[in-house]
Amino acid sequence: MSWLFGGKKPSTDSQTASTDSEQNNEKLKKTLGFDPSSVTNVSNVISVPGGLSPSQLHPLAGLERGVEYMDLEEEQLSTLEGSQGLIPSRGWTDDLCYGTGAVYLLGLGLGGSYGFFEGLKNIPPNSPGKLQLNTVLNHITRRGPFLGNNAGVLALTYNLINSTIDSLRGKHDVTGSVVAGALTGAVFRSSRGLKPMAYSSALMAAAAAGWCGIKSVVL
Repeated sequence: MSWLFGGKKPSTDSQTASTDSEQNNEKLKKTLGFDPSSVTNVSNVISVPGGLSPSQLHPLAGLERGVEYMDLEEEQLSTLEGSQGLIPSRGWTDDLCYGTGAVYLLGLGLGGSYGFFEGLKNIPPNSPGKLQLNTVLNHITRRGPFLGNNAGVLALTYNLINSTIDSLRGKHDVTGSVVAGALTGAVFRSSRGLKPMAYSSALMAAAAAGWCGIKSVVL
């Protein structure tokens, strides 16, 4: 009856724990090449045949192979036919970010430059320096964001439509880009009537064709 009061169970539990500990040590020994229970300092590990070497313990060990961040499966470049352009792309998300950001900054710069020269022309005669500076800055902040925002919206819409067309057709080419440009222009001026839509569509299609021509020459 002693087992009812835990007389023999502790010995069984201790034997099981000891067996599990030995099995874990054996697994670690096979994996690491040394017995971890015998390690008291680093020199013991290094001195064991087949154990770790000092070069493996160095914080910068293995960097001579280079940073292999491009080897990750999700970081592979797009395999869509004709999708690779001036900048390596992993898919439509990269095209969306690069295209929208670059066009927005370009529009912001061009608009700001136009506003700068416009402000210089409109400076009131015989005005103090602060008023002259304020006039120039007002024109820059009005023209720059206006052109940048409109260019960014056009680029965002174009990339979304172009990526959708490429996905449906299974390839990226001039035809898809021109069609995407025409649709982008039409959507951008859709609230102004049919005539502004047609003008905007033609201009965007021409811009897309010109961009494709520049890429073909550069690449």
